[in-house]
Amino acid sequence: MSLKACTHCSRLTEKELCPVCKNPTSSNWSGLLIVTDPENSTIAKELAIELAGDYALRVR
Repeated sequence: MSLKACTHCSRLTEKELCPVCKNPTSSNWSGLLIVTDPENSTIAKELAIELAGDYALRVR
């Protein structure tokens, strides 16, 4: 199965609905961001990411 990105929070998953925010996902995404420590990550703060995980930088 291919990874899909949530259209709301950009979290990557293999499911049709995001397990975090329950919004639909899209297979049309680009850029990969892996957040391991969101509290100390400047990029995570800029993107308002509060949970560790894999994220897409752009979702269409």
